[in-house]
Amino acid sequence: MRFGSAVGLANLGDGIAVVAWAWTASLLTRDPLWIALLPAAFRVPWVLFALPSGIMADRADRKRLIVLCDVIRACAYAVAGLLILMSLPLSDPSQNGVENMSLYAALLCLGFAIGCAEVARDNAAQAMLPAIVPPEGLERANGILGSIETVGNEMAGPAVGAFLIAFFLPSPFLVIALALSGAALLTASLSGSFKAAARQERAKSWRVELAEGLRFVIGHPMLRVLVLVTGFWNLFAEMAIIALVLHVQENLNSGATSYGLILAVGAVGGVVGGMVVTPLLKVFSKGTLAKWMNLAAAPLFLLIALAPGPILVAGAMFFFYLTGIVWDTVSVSYRQRVVPDGIRGRVNSVYRLFAWGMMPLGLVASGAIVNLTTDMLGRPTALTTPFFIAAAGVFIVACLSWRPLSRGFQ
Repeated sequence: MRFGSAVGLANLGDGIAVVAWAWTASLLTRDPLWIALLPAAFRVPWVLFALPSGIMADRADRKRLIVLCDVIRACAYAVAGLLILMSLPLSDPSQNGVENMSLYAALLCLGFAIGCAEVARDNAAQAMLPAIVPPEGLERANGILGSIETVGNEMAGPAVGAFLIAFFLPSPFLVIALALSGAALLTASLSGSFKAAARQERAKSWRVELAEGLRFVIGHPMLRVLVLVTGFWNLFAEMAIIALVLHVQENLNSGATSYGLILAVGAVGGVVGGMVVTPLLKVFSKGTLAKWMNLAAAPLFLLIALAPGPILVAGAMFFFYLTGIVWDTVSVSYRQRVVPDGIRGRVNSVYRLFAWGMMPLGLVASGAIVNLTTDMLGRPTALTTPFFIAAAGVFIVACLSWRPLSRGFQ
C-alpha cells in the first residue's frame, strides 16, 4: 500500500541519516560530547515542539501535514549535503573541540529544523493510522509498519549510508533528500480526507485543547505507566546507541562499513520482531510481552560493552531491536485503541513530549559520562561506561514497572 511505501522511503532516509550524521560528527571532532550534540539537535524538538505538533495534528488534514513536513526535511538534507560538499576536503578532527565550527553550527541548525518537521510528521502519521486500519487490526498493522520502518531505518538505511559515506561524504545527504521527496509524493497520492473527528469543537483555544490531551494522559493509569517506561527506556537506549560510534571505532578498531553492518544486523532483529509480535500475542499476554521486552535491553547493553569484537555486538543489536519493536508495537497499539480520534494527536504529543524528549538527555549524558570518566578509567573503559549505566537504568525501570504492566494490559 502507498502509505506503507511512503513510510518505507521516509525511513530509508532516516536510516541513512543515522550513519551519516554520527559519522560526519566524528570527522569534525573526536570529543564524545560534541559528537553527541549533533544527533541531539534532532531530539530537542521533541521537548520544544511536541505539544504544538499535537494541536496541529488534530486541527489540520494529517495527510497534508505529513507531505509538508517531508518536503521541508528533503530541502534541509539537500542543503546539508551541499554545505559538506563546499567544505571538502575536511581537516583532521580535533580531539577536544570542533575543527570546522561553521560547518558544525550549520549542521546543528539544519538538524534542529529537520527534527521539528519530524516531530509534526510522526505525530500526524501515528494519529492517521487508525483512520486507515480498523481497531482489531492495529497490532498487525503496527507490526508490519514497524518491520518496514526497521528495514529502512536500521537495516537498508545504515548499510546504504555506510557505503555512501565511503564513496563520497556529501552523497548520503543528497540521497536522503530524494527519498523524502518520493515519500511526500506517495503520501500526497492517497485519496480521501484525513482530518480529525469533532471538527465542530475547533473554536476552543489552543490552551484548552492542549489541556484536554494532558488531562487524558494524566487521568489514564496505564498511559501514565507507558509514558514513564518509554521515556526512561529511550533515555538509556540513546545513551548506549551514541556511545556505539566511538566504541566501534576505537575499542573494536572498525570503520564505517562495520558500524553500518552492525546497525543493519540490529535492523534484521527489528524486522523479525515486527513479524513475530502477532504470533507471540497468541501465546503470551500483552502484559507479559511488555515486561520481558522491557527488561531484555539490560543484559544486551552489558554484552555490547564486554564483547571482544563486532560480531557479538551485532548479535546483541539483533535482539535489542527485536525486543524493542515488540514493546513498541504493543504499547503504541494500546494507545491508538484507547484514545478517541478527536484528541489522538494531542495525546500523542503529550505522550511523546516525555517519551521522546528524554532522548537528547541520553545523548548528552553519554558524551558527558565519557569525558568525566576518561581521566579516572582511561579512554577505552570510559567509552564503555555509558553501556553499563544504561544497563543498570533499564533494569531498574523494568523492576519498577513489572507489576503495573502485568495489571494494566489485562
